[in-house]
Amino acid sequence: MAASTNASARAVALELLIKAERSEQFSNIALDKALEKQTLSDADKRLTSALFYGVIEKRISLDYRISHLSSRPIGQMDSHTLCVLRLGIYQLAFMDKIPPHAAINETVELCPRRTRGFVNAILRSYTRSADMPLPDRENDFIKYLSVKYSVAEPLCEKFVGVYGGERAESILDAFCRQAPTTLRVNTQKASVDDLISRIDGAARGELSPHAIYARGAVRELFGFDDGLFFVQDEASQLCVEALGACEGETVMDICACPGSKSFGAAINMKNKGRILAFDLHASKLSLVLKSAQRLGIDIINVSEQDGRIPLEKYFGAADRVLCDVPCSGFGVLSKKPELRYKDPKTSAALPDIQLAILENACRYVKDGGTLVYSTCTVFPEENEQNVRRFLERHSDFSLTPFKAGALDVSEGYITLLPDKYPTDGFFIAKLTKGKQL
Repeated sequence: MAASTNASARAVALELLIKAERSEQFSNIALDKALEKQTLSDADKRLTSALFYGVIEKRISLDYRISHLSSRPIGQMDSHTLCVLRLGIYQLAFMDKIPPHAAINETVELCPRRTRGFVNAILRSYTRSADMPLPDRENDFIKYLSVKYSVAEPLCEKFVGVYGGERAESILDAFCRQAPTTLRVNTQKASVDDLISRIDGAARGELSPHAIYARGAVRELFGFDDGLFFVQDEASQLCVEALGACEGETVMDICACPGSKSFGAAINMKNKGRILAFDLHASKLSLVLKSAQRLGIDIINVSEQDGRIPLEKYFGAADRVLCDVPCSGFGVLSKKPELRYKDPKTSAALPDIQLAILENACRYVKDGGTLVYSTCTVFPEENEQNVRRFLERHSDFSLTPFKAGALDVSEGYITLLPDKYPTDGFFIAKLTKGKQL
């Protein structure tokens, strides 16, 4: 019975992997849609998720192993065969709780008769082989990084170019760690200590005063339906703390979806004041309102809006403006594994778009008000270089030292790197218009 159940989970994972080969849809969206349509047990859903995310995350490492075991080049394999091999090798190499015979037998069952012998031979050959040596670290460092951490070579080159070899490897290694889910406690409804006592295995966050680390399906955790928390990485929570929204203020969130920063600001404001949440994608704004309702927040007003297009009626109207711009996402490789294979050159146009959004957003800030600029990437052209470009054009703004949770940021901006902080890779800059508060 267990075998057929697991085979079902593997079949769903395989179908998703084949579709992922042909689509640029984010893996978490594709997985959520697939699981909604399936009648899998909770255990099978967890297995499906682990297989799907795991194979995507380790794709380069898996293909390296397959290429050493197969006389047939990977480029000559059809997508079904290649995805089946990745699925099988992933179980054998990275899932030690699955017995090798079960991993092989159940995976081979997913193959049509014409390829079963080939797939079976490759998988069994892997179990008989010693660990394959990585590319030589000294002679081909980029190839070594790419295979060991399953990150495309152009992106490895980018990390090395920005951070140097040793730090780049440390950062890539951090992206491979299994992190717990981070929750932001809705302190309008519960205290951090109370929620920790009610969620099995929960622990206090390291940086944000409102953070809890938890394991398991979020919707099944105590307090979800009652709006006692929402999912938000500590870096994002610290960004909200840097914003410093207070009761009765007017706050504008320029690129708001999925809404977590607006939620955090509203809670800090004790649900008193006004938050204007804008986003280019109208379809996502209804989800922001739905989550706000679950959390008991009613001061958020949402509108579809391109952050580069000015809204004159709001010029000088906001006490605080949050500008969390669209970015390359190279700080969240651990959560969006498909970004491991993105060429950084494809993001070359982003800094100018980000700067245009920031320059428009600054118009909404009152004299003496606060402007926070943030991204979930770790490369300077989208981060501190953009802030410098902005300040060269807007002398009425200045960087402002800030404290946020356990952070004390004297320069007014910080890049959070995952090998130093237990967070996503993230950038925060705090600016003040006119006189310092």
